[in-house]
Amino acid sequence: MLTPIQVVGIGLDGVAGLSTSVQAIVDQANLLVGSDRLLAHFPNHPAEKWALTSFKALIEKLRNRLDQANSETIVVLASGDPLFFGVGRLLVEELAPECLTFHPHTSAIQLAFSRLKMPWQDARLISSHGRSLDRLTQALKQGAAKIVVLTDGKNSPNAIAKLLLELELPRQHQIWVCENLGGPDERVRSFTPDTLLDQTFDPLNVVVLLARPKAELSALDPNDLPAFGLSDSLFLSFQDRPGLITKREVRLLVLGELALRPAQTIWDIGAGTGSVSIEIGRLYPQSKLFAIEKTAIGASLIRQNSQRFQVANITPIHDSAPDALTGLPAPDRIFIGGSGGHLQPILDTCSARLKSGGILVLAIATLEHLTAVWNWLQHQPPAQWRHHLLQVQLSRSVSVASLTRFSPLNPITLVKLEKKP
Repeated sequence: MLTPIQVVGIGLDGVAGLSTSVQAIVDQANLLVGSDRLLAHFPNHPAEKWALTSFKALIEKLRNRLDQANSETIVVLASGDPLFFGVGRLLVEELAPECLTFHPHTSAIQLAFSRLKMPWQDARLISSHGRSLDRLTQALKQGAAKIVVLTDGKNSPNAIAKLLLELELPRQHQIWVCENLGGPDERVRSFTPDTLLDQTFDPLNVVVLLARPKAELSALDPNDLPAFGLSDSLFLSFQDRPGLITKREVRLLVLGELALRPAQTIWDIGAGTGSVSIEIGRLYPQSKLFAIEKTAIGASLIRQNSQRFQVANITPIHDSAPDALTGLPAPDRIFIGGSGGHLQPILDTCSARLKSGGILVLAIATLEHLTAVWNWLQHQPPAQWRHHLLQVQLSRSVSVASLTRFSPLNPITLVKLEKKP
């Protein structure tokens, strides 16, 4: 015996996409409920029809209909899988589950990945339909390699491409726009963010974002680059943590705090992708830079980025500080971007090795590390150091549909320690 409400998923192929058994259920319906588009698939059906205009009104009308205890079949028509960002969730929450039966159709996401001939069990699924792009922004910053987005009129493929360009992520993306999946005018096309901006798309579309492999990144022409302040998106970065890079705006402040001079010896401790070293190396090709990074992938990224930016005066060192500092020439400048849990012994070594008049700058993201630096400084001879702290709280503008808001970067404290002559 059928439950009172049968929830039937329909694709763009309409009735032809329904199985024989589901077609039979629809045929015996006393009431059909759905959007005008879905009801249009059944122009000659004799049942009473409700056009869906308000979810709240629908629930009340269905409750009243169920209370009449008629032995009738109500069919609610839905797009694709009703329980995947569809009306099914509302029905389960508002009505007794025992009065519902679901007959899902292939979802747009399933169809999208089948057209791309790509597995999707590892994809990050995001709906921006009637929502903001905040979850997509978070997923992109976290480095999700495969993202599928359900769009709407405001959060369109064009808005997604604009967001990608504004975020300046340290990895590039290929964008697939899949329109009218399962319909006669189905279309699947691939774009880069900049080539997509001026395109137009059918409202029924799904967007798939794929992080591009490093091998696809083109070589950089030094003549096309600014003297300093390189975009974060130009650097090869950690696949699982693409946001783990000293952001461009912070790098500019670090360069200023270091008060650099030509032909200096510089230590970059916790160098990560080498972004700070590369900025310095490009500005001062006669300086000698030692980029210390404890992770093997980080040391490899420093080498690759040095080659990518054609910077030849950086020596990557795959080792942990302070041990890695033994044997290095005494520095004129030191930048500490990461300490690997060894901040105090690193500071002790830097204090002993930094040349008189030299400058040490730390970029600190946590209160605990800031407290550790401050406590260390309080135990140093007063006549040895001049210190200066700069708290950095920056935000970048990002689009929100047709509007603009600020998206904050992580707050950073720059600590500048100058060793008195």
